[in-house]
Amino acid sequence: MLTLNEYQDRTFDTALYPGANEGTLDAIVYCALGLGESGEVQGKVKKIIRDDKSEVTDDHRYAIAGELGDNLWYLARMAKEVGFSLDEIAQMNLEKLASRRERGVVGGSGDNR
Repeated sequence: MLTLNEYQDRTFDTALYPGANEGTLDAIVYCALGLGESGEVQGKVKKIIRDDKSEVTDDHRYAIAGELGDNLWYLARMAKEVGFSLDEIAQMNLEKLASRRERGVVGGSGDNR
């Protein structure tokens, strides 16, 4: 089974953008803009509601998974450009969420709750 870090390392083979793997502002901006791919996921879901009466088929699931893969690629590259592995990002997020749970602030808004 492929690990998150192995996946992240393998994305370098297709990282054809300015400053790839150098952590430059151009590289960070390129990856940040690529995270707009999340809109593609939203579009697929919206069309299921609009066109298919909210019936989720296997074809829909595969199409959404494909878009999630595009998002994962940009996420992996962005993490690399800012100096973190996907494993580190995942661990930091779990720790942040656990802290919020312990303090009773999982709900609500704001980054620093």
